[in-house]
Amino acid sequence: MSPTRTAHLAVWSDFGGVLTPPIAHTMGTFCKRQGIDPGVLQQALGTVTARYGTRDIMEPIDTPLVSEEAWLAEISEVLDKEHGVSGVRLSTLADAWFDGRETNHAWVAQLRTARARGAFVGMLSNMVPTWDAHWRRMVDVPALFDDVVLSFEVGARKPAPRMFALAAERAGVPAERCVLVDDLDHNCAGAEAAGWQAVHFTGTEAAAGRLTALLDAAGAPAAFAPAATAAVPAPVPAAPEDRDADREGADR
Repeated sequence: MSPTRTAHLAVWSDFGGVLTPPIAHTMGTFCKRQGIDPGVLQQALGTVTARYGTRDIMEPIDTPLVSEEAWLAEISEVLDKEHGVSGVRLSTLADAWFDGRETNHAWVAQLRTARARGAFVGMLSNMVPTWDAHWRRMVDVPALFDDVVLSFEVGARKPAPRMFALAAERAGVPAERCVLVDDLDHNCAGAEAAGWQAVHFTGTEAAAGRLTALLDAAGAPAAFAPAATAAVPAPVPAAPEDRDADREGADR
C-alpha cells in the first residue's frame, strides 16, 4: 500500500475455509482419496495433538512446534497401532491437501472491491511452512493483498493477541479499524477481544454483505467503475461535389 493512501479499514482475510471451500469439505476429499475413515483420522489427530499441549490439530505444524514430516509419522503410527490402519505413510500433506482445491473466486472479487474502495486488504492465516508455495499458486498475491501475515513466519497464530497486534501494526491502522474475516468462531472472538471487528465467514454472500456494511459505515468511497472509452465520431460522408473533385484529382 502506498504510504500516502489512508485506509478507511484494514480487512484481513483468512485463507482456508474462506478463500477455499470449507475445511470439512477439503478434509472429506482428502480422506476419500487416502481411503481413511474421517472419524478415525480425527481420533488419531486428537491423540497426537494432545502430546503438544493443545486441542487445535493444526497448531503443532503451523507455529510450528514440530516438522510436518515428524507430525505425520506420529499420526501414521497412531493409525496403525491404535486403529489398525496400515499403509498410510505420508511425508507431506501439501500435495494431497491442495490437489484439486478450488479458489473461492467470488470472495476474491469482494476483496478486490474492498481494495478499490480504499481498504487495506491483507491475509492473516495460520499456515504450515511446507504449504506456502501451494496456496500462493491459488491467488495473485501482489494484485490482491497489501500484506500477508503467516503464523510460521511470525511465530504466533490466531487467536493469540500478538497475531492481531502485529497485523494492525503492519496495516498502520488502530485496532478498531481492523476487520478479520474468518471461518472459525474462536478466531473471530480473539479478534474482537483485541479490539477488532470480525466477520464470521459462513458463506460468501453473507460475508460480502457484512463487509460492505462495514466499509459504508467507515465512510469508504464507492468503487470506481472503469472509465468509459470516448466514442470516436463517425466520418461525415463527403458531399457529391467533393467526391467528384476527388475522382478528378485521382485521374491526374
